[in-house]
Amino acid sequence: MKTFLHVGCGPKNKSGTTKGFATDDWQELRFDIDQSVNPDILGTMTDMSQVPDASVDALFSSHNIEHLYPHEVPVALAEFKRVLKPGGFVVITCPDLQSVCALVAEDKLTDEAYRSPAGPIAPIDILYGHRPAMANGNLYMAHRCGFTKKVLTASLQAAGFDMVLPIQRAYPAFDLWAVAALAPINEQQVVEIAQQHFPD
Repeated sequence: MKTFLHVGCGPKNKSGTTKGFATDDWQELRFDIDQSVNPDILGTMTDMSQVPDASVDALFSSHNIEHLYPHEVPVALAEFKRVLKPGGFVVITCPDLQSVCALVAEDKLTDEAYRSPAGPIAPIDILYGHRPAMANGNLYMAHRCGFTKKVLTASLQAAGFDMVLPIQRAYPAFDLWAVAALAPINEQQVVEIAQQHFPD
């Protein structure tokens, strides 16, 4: 069975990841900074030393990298790459600052952009972190950097990933998704991975 590392899992398990990972084909290893969510491995994206080199087939990171400071992003992406087996891949998603900032440019910083299970979400929440969660003391939710499609792609390429396939989703998602894969892997395989893991 293939194994994927669920980075920044929070309380979720693989059923809350992607349609590709939420199958019997994949074994999930949950990884988080927050001990209260009972991860399999406790650690940070910038120090994943508890995960051996080339030990997982894939890695899933949803809305984590924006919590890093900009100078920490290359460190975290290097860690993502380090733990992957040859031919392994990362599925990564984060807020899309380009579509969010279009709302800010319309002076809608605190207007509702969309409604989530956690309630209304405004551009300020997407840019800086979910205000109600932070007000309740969860400062892990603070955002310290951000990405556009071009910047996310360039960051993954600079980290040494051989193939990167990104998509950008505006309203109502305001997010970016990317598959970043290591050799040996070809373009057709990356497209197939994206079809399995990107949202419909």
